Amino acid sequence: MHFSTLQLSASILRAVEEQGYNTPTAIQLQAIPIVLSGADLLACAETGTGKTAGFALPLLQRIADKPRAKSNQIKVLILAPTRELAAQIHQSVVDYGKYLPIRSAVVYGGVKINPQMIKLRAGIEILVATPGRLLDLFSQRAIRFDEVEAVVLDEADRMLDMGFIHDIKKILSLLPRTRQTLLFSATFSLEIRQLAKVFLKDPIEISVAPQNVAAVTVSQKIHPVDKAKKAELLSHLIRHESWDQALIFSRTKHGANKLVKLLALDGIDSIAIHGNKSQSQRMKALADFKQGKVRILVATDIAARGIDIDQLPIVVNFDLPQVAEDYVHRIGRTGRAGAVGQAISLVSADEIKQLQAIEKLLKKTLTRVEIDDFSPTHSLPTKTRELGSSGATFRNPANRNSRNRSRPKEEGSAHRRSNQSRSGSPQRHKGFKTA
Repeated sequence: MHFSTLQLSASILRAVEEQGYNTPTAIQLQAIPIVLSGADLLACAETGTGKTAGFALPLLQRIADKPRAKSNQIKVLILAPTRELAAQIHQSVVDYGKYLPIRSAVVYGGVKINPQMIKLRAGIEILVATPGRLLDLFSQRAIRFDEVEAVVLDEADRMLDMGFIHDIKKILSLLPRTRQTLLFSATFSLEIRQLAKVFLKDPIEISVAPQNVAAVTVSQKIHPVDKAKKAELLSHLIRHESWDQALIFSRTKHGANKLVKLLALDGIDSIAIHGNKSQSQRMKALADFKQGKVRILVATDIAARGIDIDQLPIVVNFDLPQVAEDYVHRIGRTGRAGAVGQAISLVSADEIKQLQAIEKLLKKTLTRVEIDDFSPTHSLPTKTRELGSSGATFRNPANRNSRNRSRPKEEGSAHRRSNQSRSGSPQRHKGFKTA
């Protein structure tokens, strides 16, 4: 089926074709006619399924021939959980609406608010926003909602996970009662359904993929390794498998920074992206990664939300996530829109509980592949059902060191200790290359 069968205007079809899209995805086939009809929509769709076009294209069509928004007013509001995702959605709106007389803007925190206030003064037809900055603009009377005809909650589950529930409820309560509301979520949790029950009117419900299931185009495997040798193994994989581009997930901001430094010791350029980085730093890092100027991007979960890179070949879990569902979101950065991708997890014995939860969610055992010279001292169980209730048999031996109990473990700290002689004098080895 072609996009031309979905009753979209010639201007929109022209822009879509210029983006290289001809055949709509499953979510687009189902969502576009519903949005065009003006009905409320509750949609379950994972990242990478093309859901942005599923709501952006029909909303552009619906407002294209309507009067322009007045000063400080908007016609369509799209809420997103992170700055990166908001910027990505806005770029899609710009690309799809390039031949339409529609003004759009994106607003988020971490940057000066005055330029955003000036942008809104003339009126905006489509506004993409993060909840916190939108409420800041409203409190300063820089934006009004009287003319809002449609609102989109994109990745609503993530917004709830990030604690935006009260902001979302406040924003929705400020909007006109007569409006179209579209809610997109990767999961239909109890909280999502309660939100939909209150703020959506007789929504049509669609689901285009099983919840919490990785794309079949993504191959998944585990490399068991001791925690102290994770960075060394990652460096080995990058060099010996000649990775051109890879997204690495770290559990913490400090861990992401530390990993970048460790990779640099081995001559591998990488860059970190996380919440402590300024917005300009985050946008530049993402742009450099997309353009191939930097081949390794190390990110935390929140910062990586919304990263959409065509043909991203590899995602690596340097640390397993604490929440099993985040594993699916992470590896969903690769294998998007039918492309082939790899998901590799470096798993140490102290992550057995997280591994058990992930495999229970996926309903399968992930393939274990040990790398020569990196076989762990404490092996992982071959199947999660072999685990005891606590997994205590596989404690990290480093935890027996009482000096380390008072502070969190840092990636690479054991590596630094291993590069010292018994007398305590540091050796001159500057990296951790293997033969």
